[in-house]
Amino acid sequence: MKIVFIIVQYLLPQHLLSRLVGKLAEARLPWLKNLLIKQFIKAYDVQMEEAQESDAESYANFNAFFTRALRDGVRPLAEGNLLACPADGAISQLGDIKAGRIFQAKGQDYSLLKLLGGDKALEAEFLGGSFATIYLSPKDYHRVHMPVNGKLRSMHYIPGQLFSVNTTTAENVNDLFARNERAVCVFDTEHGPMAMILVGAMIVAGIETVWEGQVAPLERRVRVTDYDQPAPIVELKKGEEMGRFKLGSTVILLFGQDKIEWLDKFEAGTPTRLGEALAQPTAIAED
Repeated sequence: MKIVFIIVQYLLPQHLLSRLVGKLAEARLPWLKNLLIKQFIKAYDVQMEEAQESDAESYANFNAFFTRALRDGVRPLAEGNLLACPADGAISQLGDIKAGRIFQAKGQDYSLLKLLGGDKALEAEFLGGSFATIYLSPKDYHRVHMPVNGKLRSMHYIPGQLFSVNTTTAENVNDLFARNERAVCVFDTEHGPMAMILVGAMIVAGIETVWEGQVAPLERRVRVTDYDQPAPIVELKKGEEMGRFKLGSTVILLFGQDKIEWLDKFEAGTPTRLGEALAQPTAIAED
């Protein structure tokens, strides 16, 4: 069945299907959006008591429900110099970037350069560094937050395909995360450069950032936006929202060489909670 699932993804009109689902998710007909939301809550056991608005029928459409805010205090933020987890979900993989390659799953790896849209100068900043891939399942909270304080340097929109990003696909589709549509957001932080990469997926109807709104879908070409002077300066604090997915997907974090260390408790399959301690600066790890 796994091979059938993969073949079907190659054959489906991925972008058309995702845009159609996006239209459905924006529908405001009360009976339709309420049906979609309630069935989704039941199917995925969504914990509505954590939501700022717990009444399922109060949401204007399915997308408003899916990107719902959490109540204050339900996701405590890691204190001090510890880096905070950016999202609810589960670790897909994490570790070191070796010889310009990032581990994907079961013998699969992919090119850092390709992930970053072919930008060699940007690639050089992360060679030998660290990566963490976090998968957001349908039941998870789908806003993405800052692990550390950061000043936005640039955002790279990279068009691509829209394969599913679940474990089965990660194990069977080469270069999955470097093939899918994505937004690469590069920040300058106290731990050096950090890239937060929001990866699109099958039926993901859009990727948004707090500074630009929806950044995907766009026209099918690479677009790089620099946020140095004279562009508006975007500075976000640890724990602040930086973006969101309209339907689930994956976040990839990148740091430079010898800058941070992932905490020992995290490995492939470990559940994650927004705000919990995910990593520590290397200097602290060596003390």
